[in-house]
Amino acid sequence: MADTILPNGIGEGPGENSRFKKGCNPFAETGRSKLQNQRAGLNKQIIKQMRMRAGAENLLKATSNNKVREMVGLELSYVNSNLQLLMEELEGLNSSVDVYQNSQEMANIPLIPLGLKETKEVDFSVAFKDFILEHYSEDGNDFEDEIADLMDLRQACRTPARSEAGLDLLARYYNQLPLMESRFFSPNRQTGLFFTWYDSFTGVPLCQQNLSLEKASILFNMAALFSQIGARSNRQTLAGLDQAVSSFQKAAGVLNHLKDTFTHIPSYDLSPAMLTMLTSMLLAQAQECLFESLVLPGIRNLFLSLLKMAQEAAKVSDIYDQVHQSMVQAPIKDNVPLFWSTMCLVKTNHYRSLAHYFVATALLDHQLGPQDDEDHQEKSLAQVYDSLPEGRSPLDLLKKRGERRRIGKAHLRRAVMGHEEALRIHGRCRHLKKLSVLEEILQASLKRSTDKFSTNNHDDEFTDYMEAPDIISKTEHRAQPELPSNTKVKVKDFFHRLGPLSFFSAKQRWTAPRSVRLVPQHGELGFTLKGEPPVQVVSLDPCCAAADDGLKEGDYIVAVGDSDCKGMSISQVMALLKDVGEEGVNLRVVSLMDSNASMHTKSATFCGLPKTYSMICLAYDQDEKNGKGRKVTKKPSFLSWGLKNRLKSASTLSLPTAEYSGTMPWNKTCSTFPSSSSFNDSSLY
Repeated sequence: MADTILPNGIGEGPGENSRFKKGCNPFAETGRSKLQNQRAGLNKQIIKQMRMRAGAENLLKATSNNKVREMVGLELSYVNSNLQLLMEELEGLNSSVDVYQNSQEMANIPLIPLGLKETKEVDFSVAFKDFILEHYSEDGNDFEDEIADLMDLRQACRTPARSEAGLDLLARYYNQLPLMESRFFSPNRQTGLFFTWYDSFTGVPLCQQNLSLEKASILFNMAALFSQIGARSNRQTLAGLDQAVSSFQKAAGVLNHLKDTFTHIPSYDLSPAMLTMLTSMLLAQAQECLFESLVLPGIRNLFLSLLKMAQEAAKVSDIYDQVHQSMVQAPIKDNVPLFWSTMCLVKTNHYRSLAHYFVATALLDHQLGPQDDEDHQEKSLAQVYDSLPEGRSPLDLLKKRGERRRIGKAHLRRAVMGHEEALRIHGRCRHLKKLSVLEEILQASLKRSTDKFSTNNHDDEFTDYMEAPDIISKTEHRAQPELPSNTKVKVKDFFHRLGPLSFFSAKQRWTAPRSVRLVPQHGELGFTLKGEPPVQVVSLDPCCAAADDGLKEGDYIVAVGDSDCKGMSISQVMALLKDVGEEGVNLRVVSLMDSNASMHTKSATFCGLPKTYSMICLAYDQDEKNGKGRKVTKKPSFLSWGLKNRLKSASTLSLPTAEYSGTMPWNKTCSTFPSSSSFNDSSLY
């Protein structure tokens, strides 16, 4: 995959003119691009052969003609052979780790990155337009730009850049998926969209209609991209090693989150067993980079420093040994590339040999002197061994020179044997043979241990084949999974024009928008607004003009005239309504089909007076415009006001005026306040 970004992408934010960051150029002739293109081609061939095999097997079961069965059996053998060859070729692609290494590195053991999962293109336009028309009662053609942006974003995610920009691209699409699921994926209706992803190890396709596979696959690719960034880091610098450690820990954190969140994905590379193994492998590589960061400045040739490095190397060896054990267990061993398990076994032997070499150097090159802290050295040496042979104590090794030499040479023998075993395993795997830098490192380590042993082996000494004790692994910095923050960032909803997602979702069933003519009568509107976007009509006066034209209590206002109100707050809607003149205005309202839908808790009252509205039902004296001596008359709440209006409308009796202001009589035909010059357009805003 290319690292070159298309011109109109990198560096731009999600502004008005920049829709999103583009992916890499899929036609760039880089090693990474060629690998992904070969993977895509192999996936197509594998699915073709699998279809042929399924057809042949069905024909073999259906026919009873011996001649036909013989021909079909022969064809089936050819198909199985082709599938085996394709699987081996795909394994070879997964073993091409040299493409992902830093080209400037010449002295580091290669690391194993994860390859990106491949997918087919998905056309959202027809399904989403139909759903917008049928469910939201809006013209789907008005959302062509949003649908195109979503499709372009998904297409760009197929070729993410191997950088922070590529990770941001995947994270943006991943965080769009829950929004898209809430908007368009109803539990009672199938969208007709199919998401197809190929298994990264076997090439077997998996197709699902829900978004679980899409979310899990994007997370897997995010972890794969982190692993590729870690493998690509320059491990000749401390900054590069820190980047590698962080990248591998984040990759492990993403896979760990994937395992805990998506537990029923039928794709093999997303199974809990495989994800557990991959997480362990990535953490092992992070631990290896931590060890390299300790080694990079140089190892001080001191007794305590050498013992510390020995235990750090033993820790790396133990972790790789655990990873190798998980790789050779069924069913993982049937699909993991042999290259991976072989590489882990090579590293297990290599780092264990390094641990024995460091202990041998500490014992052979350093003698206990009068200036040394005997107690500290004895305690450190005791922590290196679980048990010493023949009842020897750490103090005996410190004080007796002969014992130090015997144990030191025994450690060197184990170091030489371990390096030889690593080279033998390396030569057994044809993919490992291609990594010349790995062979050079193993040869150099073997030569160093052999030279050290030759230097300390004298011809006049009695040959002693004492077995060196095992070294206890220990580390001061253990690699841990780290979930990156960009997996839970907030993104702008592409389809926010459909309305607030808490209301206008695929789970909520709405009536088609209907038009209601709102004409003030004597300056009065006769209803109360309640809730956050969209605002809801409550305490509706059944005698007002809007009620006569079809407005119902519980309706939601989605438009006032030409202004869309689905995303407006109460104050914004009231600002539009307060300027309504005698000619009136058209309201567009919708209703929830579920009659038990709960009403909002926040509320505000439109009191029906010209240019007067309040959130706590207070009216101010208009005569005092300067604010001094302002009289405030408290009114009852809109709930009691609405109740009394209904009672009055039913009885057509006038209520005592003293209950409201003491000066304003009720209108006998419409249970609202008449306009009065004693109220002004002041408010709490």
